[in-house]
Amino acid sequence: MATLKQVFAAKRFKAHSAPRQLSLQGCRLASFQRRAIAFAVDLVIFNLAAAAGTVLWRIAASHPGAVLGAKVRVVGLDTWWALAIVVAYFGVLTYFGRGQTPGKRLLGIRVVSLVHDRISLWQSIERALGYAASALELGFGFLQYFIHPNAQTVHDRIAETIVVLERGA
Repeated sequence: MATLKQVFAAKRFKAHSAPRQLSLQGCRLASFQRRAIAFAVDLVIFNLAAAAGTVLWRIAASHPGAVLGAKVRVVGLDTWWALAIVVAYFGVLTYFGRGQTPGKRLLGIRVVSLVHDRISLWQSIERALGYAASALELGFGFLQYFIHPNAQTVHDRIAETIVVLERGA
């Protein structure tokens, strides 16, 4: 049983991620150019998929025997759930791709967790939401890549991740 002194004693910080960070020592970090191109590729893929989905939805809705009915309002990216779709694309694909979206895979880079052996689903979603934080203030969050010692952008720091080159890249 703990004494009163032990119960009220000051707690001490425990570095939970030190072993993981030491295991990543010396990893080659992805260049800003690779990261930017991978992000652009992912945006193109996302927009093509969204456009195709919209066209298919309109075709299905306008068909005379459509279950959806003739009055269909296609909602643009100005709605709250459109943000959820973008976050799902980047978050879910990063998680199930083990740190890679199609764009990152094409460019030979991977998102790596600083606290876990494998990037978690929550980290992937945090990172996807963090893109908005990086875009604030005219994109300065992305440019922090150049001033941070581990080339982390705002969304990397939010999710406790780094982006590394694959071994063969």
